[in-house]
Amino acid sequence: MVTRLSRRPVVAIIGGGFTGAVLAANLARNMPEHTADVFVFEPRSRLGAGLAYDTSDPAHRVNVPAARMSLLTDDPDDFLRWLAAAREPRDDPDALAADGNLYPRRTVFGHYVSDFVAPLLASGQIHHCRERVIQIARTGDRWAVKADGGTEVLADIAIIATTHPAPCPPQHISGALAGHPRFVPDSTSSGALSVICAEDRVLIIGNGLTAADVIASLRHSGHRGAITAVSRRGLRSRGHATTAQEPFGDFVTDPSRTARTLLRRVRLALQQVPAEGRSWHAVFDALRAQGGDIWRALPVVERRRLVRHLRVYWDVHRFRVAPRIDAVIAQGLEHGDIGVIGGLVKEISQHGETIIAKIRHRHTNHSETMKFDACVVTTGPAHASILKSQRWLADLAEGGHLQLDAVGLGLACDDQSRAIDGNGNGNDTLFIAGPLARGTFGELMGLPQVNEHAIFVADRVARRLERQFRFGPVAKTA
Repeated sequence: MVTRLSRRPVVAIIGGGFTGAVLAANLARNMPEHTADVFVFEPRSRLGAGLAYDTSDPAHRVNVPAARMSLLTDDPDDFLRWLAAAREPRDDPDALAADGNLYPRRTVFGHYVSDFVAPLLASGQIHHCRERVIQIARTGDRWAVKADGGTEVLADIAIIATTHPAPCPPQHISGALAGHPRFVPDSTSSGALSVICAEDRVLIIGNGLTAADVIASLRHSGHRGAITAVSRRGLRSRGHATTAQEPFGDFVTDPSRTARTLLRRVRLALQQVPAEGRSWHAVFDALRAQGGDIWRALPVVERRRLVRHLRVYWDVHRFRVAPRIDAVIAQGLEHGDIGVIGGLVKEISQHGETIIAKIRHRHTNHSETMKFDACVVTTGPAHASILKSQRWLADLAEGGHLQLDAVGLGLACDDQSRAIDGNGNGNDTLFIAGPLARGTFGELMGLPQVNEHAIFVADRVARRLERQFRFGPVAKTA
């Protein structure tokens, strides 16, 4: 057992993927050197990669142009300069899109984030604990954080910066295909697709960005079999605009108070934008940029309505696939070896190693029976079960320190990103960072927005420590 005690204030960050790493770096840079100890609990060997960027799959690319992925909000070219200095992307001609934008492999961006944090690790301003947190308990006015490697930290402030929970396959599918050698319930786990053979007929449940990744990975690895993606509406993630466009539309002046009126304004903007020589991309870019203000103006009941009825349309337009991945899918659709069905898998069973699925088409109600050799689930994170995803989260909830947000997107927090306890109060010593704070902040999935939120939380925490321990003024974050 290793107990970390400190005479300085202690901050424990649980999760060292993109959110946790950027938060830790900005927190360390916000404070006078060695005035606080920042511990980041992350079992991976390097900080900053996380689930998204800890991938060696060459088909996995960033979905945002490299020119928009700088970690420094006042220096938008930082990532581009890093790429040039690192001679990246190397041996990767597909990274350069027709419009001149770069879409490097995700692992490259993960190394950029790691390099951003590295000097602060070397100086001791950040401590990387390569362990998984197994328990967090309130001890007096601090948090006792225990990890599976035996490390214990008594923290003045704890920050939850964990990733999304794993997907939860539809029950009737997971039950029917349990034990099948080529049933992949979580495609994001390392090597998950290696069980699929080159000629297998593949059924994909879901049709968003993760499904696009799966298709790109399969084709890159030499898979030649037919692929069928089934989702409720049959919509797939769109590609990027072929030319640079300025955002179009004002949705925050006299903001909408209902999902219906917001939808009307978006439709009107979509009708108007062609006259400006721009495409729908410009409207959704404006929605993204104004997303926080739009979300905050909506009452909770309207946020729920927005998520229930319109989220899928937002997702496929907002979260766009990299051009190379889009081209792979478009080619498959044209040639007929990739198919997309809007509908539901009503029945599914396995006969030997053959999977038989009865699919009901959305618009015709016609049912079609199809045969497959493999099934991959890409339905997205199971946000409703986040508190059950890790024991320490369940413990915090049972202790009255955490609760789900009212919309069902993650964990409840206030506008300072402080966790809201069972009594509805914000906790000055427990913060939520990253996509799990979406219920309060709205647009918190794209990398630029997650980066800005991590910087925001770092600033809030630094100011909280400065008030409590009076170690000097807080520096301005880059």
